[in-house]
Amino acid sequence: MKTKFTILLLLLLIFSCTTEIKKNDNKKLNVLFIVADDLNCAIGAYGDDQALTPNIDKLARRGLLFTDAHNQYPHCGPSRASFMTGLYPDQTKSKQLRLYIRQTIPDVVTLGQKFRSENYQSVRVGKIYHYHNPRDIGTAGHDDPFTWDRTFNPWGRDKKEEDKINTLMAGEYGGTLSWLEADGSDEEQTDGIGANETIDLLDEFAKTGENFFLAYGLFRPHVPFVAPKKYYDMFDEKDFTIPFSDEEYLKTIPMPAARSVREKKVQNYLEENLAKTIKEAYYATTSFVDAQIGRVLDKLEETGLDKNTIVILTSDHGYHLGEHGHWQKRTLFNHATRVPLIFSGPGINNENGNVDDPVELVDLYPTIMDLLSMNPPDFLSGKSLKPYLEGNRDQIRKNALTELRVWTPTGIAQGYSLKTKDYRFTKWLHNDNLDFELYDLNYDSSELNNLANDNAYKNVKDSLLVTINNRIFEANIYPESLGRQIENATPIN
Repeated sequence: MKTKFTILLLLLLIFSCTTEIKKNDNKKLNVLFIVADDLNCAIGAYGDDQALTPNIDKLARRGLLFTDAHNQYPHCGPSRASFMTGLYPDQTKSKQLRLYIRQTIPDVVTLGQKFRSENYQSVRVGKIYHYHNPRDIGTAGHDDPFTWDRTFNPWGRDKKEEDKINTLMAGEYGGTLSWLEADGSDEEQTDGIGANETIDLLDEFAKTGENFFLAYGLFRPHVPFVAPKKYYDMFDEKDFTIPFSDEEYLKTIPMPAARSVREKKVQNYLEENLAKTIKEAYYATTSFVDAQIGRVLDKLEETGLDKNTIVILTSDHGYHLGEHGHWQKRTLFNHATRVPLIFSGPGINNENGNVDDPVELVDLYPTIMDLLSMNPPDFLSGKSLKPYLEGNRDQIRKNALTELRVWTPTGIAQGYSLKTKDYRFTKWLHNDNLDFELYDLNYDSSELNNLANDNAYKNVKDSLLVTINNRIFEANIYPESLGRQIENATPIN
């Protein structure tokens, strides 16, 4: 009897050890996908000396930073629909807010859905597809249930205490400059709760050994700029400067571009001290976001999952802080089109420094497929950036394409903008009339001196016009394998 018991105990021990090895010896790569909302490149790793972002900076040092990454539409919903499908907005047919992805391309296989088909756990915490922020905090917003196995919708003190928020327009928080030095701790805020849920999931995956695509979507620094007071205390509003812009400047750019930078009258020509207060609030909220990202990354390392997890950090679009006289997004200038993009994890080679070539968020889907050796869907329009991640510096793209529709009193203007290493070239079509912007970035990195009608740049303009027309044509190609494509879908509140 004793011998039988001893043999049984040995078998149990062997089985237990074998099971544990199976859990912890998983060679397949996971993905932790971190998406901030309205985060521009006011980050230490991107050279902003006023930013206090130690955790993002640390991630950049360990990984590979792309200095010239651009979204395909500088507005939340269309941009997120684009990078989650690897398609341009002209292909997703999603150029408005409040659209569910399957209203326009019902048969698409989204990024998370692809992971599900590969037996990964696809999990969302917070905002990945479009949410009205802060209106939809605590709900699923305009999420896509086919993308995820599980979802978590954090809801914190920032949502509960909206009545305390300062705003330029009474009762308006999501589309108007608004801010609050909040009472309480990080973990009472929606993004702090989201960090807690992400941390719990990492603990779970460390124990189960399941492969995962874990998307942590933060609601900040999107307005309202809400962060605990300690983050505001890190800054002095007197240290901030506000770019100057007047009515004369507007006469130098096409009418649709001028409309885009004066879209919200209540935010135009702010009194300087008020503008500094708002800018400080953005930086404070970005520091709060950085701290939540740091907590998640610390847990990733603590569990050992960092050894087989690719971390990707980005934002849906950039954000103006008074440049061109504009606040928020929805322009075709660098401050709205450019986004932070950092890859870190096993196999990421940063020995050759940052990648300074233009790349696009539409490249994320094919890059992730390539990194994980998955067969990508045939409909993807982006390019894999994997060669950069392996240390190669042969240029993959020569330019990045972003588009925007602008509402004017006489109809919608359609704009497309091309960002190259040396130039930004923008083409506007309004009521069958064409107009252009051309900026020489070697001498005008702020994109303030429109050279479109300068004869000295005629050859440059003509060449870029051919290039942008080709890019627009390619971005409109219908991928047959995509399935149905529905025009003019009606937004759903």
